[in-house]
Amino acid sequence: MIEKIGEAAFTSLGFFWKSGWAFVLGYFISSMIQAFIPQDKMGKYMGNAKLKSVGLSTFFGAISSSCSFAALAAGRSLFKKGAHFIPTLAFLFASTNLVIELGILIYVFLGWQFVVAELIGGVVLIFVTWILVKLTYPKKLIEDARENVNDEGEEEEQFDWKKKIKTKNGWLQVGHEFVMNWKMVWKEITIGFTIAGIMATFVTDNTWKTFFLADQSDSFLKILENAIIGPLVAMLTFIGSMGNIPISTILASSGVAFAGIMAFIYSDLVVPPIVAVHKKYYGLKTALYIAGIFYISIILTALGMHYSFTALGIIPEQAKQIMNEQPFKIDYTFWLNIGFILITALALFLNYKFKHSDAKASMMKMEGDSSIKTWMTYLSIIFLVVGVILKLFI
Repeated sequence: MIEKIGEAAFTSLGFFWKSGWAFVLGYFISSMIQAFIPQDKMGKYMGNAKLKSVGLSTFFGAISSSCSFAALAAGRSLFKKGAHFIPTLAFLFASTNLVIELGILIYVFLGWQFVVAELIGGVVLIFVTWILVKLTYPKKLIEDARENVNDEGEEEEQFDWKKKIKTKNGWLQVGHEFVMNWKMVWKEITIGFTIAGIMATFVTDNTWKTFFLADQSDSFLKILENAIIGPLVAMLTFIGSMGNIPISTILASSGVAFAGIMAFIYSDLVVPPIVAVHKKYYGLKTALYIAGIFYISIILTALGMHYSFTALGIIPEQAKQIMNEQPFKIDYTFWLNIGFILITALALFLNYKFKHSDAKASMMKMEGDSSIKTWMTYLSIIFLVVGVILKLFI
């Protein structure tokens, strides 16, 4: 048992070391987008459920790169300002599943096929969601949801990005946004990577193979079962997409079908904490409706991606062998991490200067940072520290 605790801790830290540079790169690019692209006028382009509106909402979501809970706050703000319900859902999904940092992380852990499936599948999922909501449009629920949305009196920031990108304060805000992004996701990442290390060490491949029928032939019923079960497993993790990627590597290495892995990755907006925030914003019935629509869309999209990739002959036979790699060695990852540690230091310096300047930035209030999540984070840190000590000294 002692040896396994140490091994789990080192596996978790190894996962993070392999992907640390990807996080920094993704969030630094995201921070520049947030600092230099004004988002206060988005709502006026999202006022109906037409293709252009949904397409722009998807684009706005992708460039509004953020964690799941910040995306909920942004979506609520846009909905309050008059955005149609369907573009709001498109924005929510895009801002959590079509963002730069997630794509880089998926590539590091799973490979290019999964990145392509995430991007194409994300657009398909938004289209499927659009159709499902059109067919089932719950007018009364949406009217009640609008009544539940309170006016927070948010200030709108107006600026010319071409001028701002040439200013000192603009770049100071980049550092500030970078730090704020990390503050929003560090707990989720800590929990996710710790759980991934524990699962990789303590949960056998046979457990996942039994759960996902991995030893059976790839019949339609098996693929459907994987697509149905994937989101349910994601719900049990209680964390979002960034924390779930290392866990998806374990599923992939255990023989879970492509549809099941993609369904698992898509499912950050149906986990219980997200549903709880939607309940607070829009009411229980609307929250359950949103979760149900996304769940059905996830299953249909995952099946579509699986059989499309099968027809094209590009379904990966297995995930990258990151599970079997020695993470702490002098290779490209080492040098990339060194380089991006320097970028992190630069961002911290810019944030320090920002806080001591006259510049101002409005930060979206983030829901979902519960005491349970905080305690899980601290327990994860304790587990990692104890595990390292056991690995090195016992």
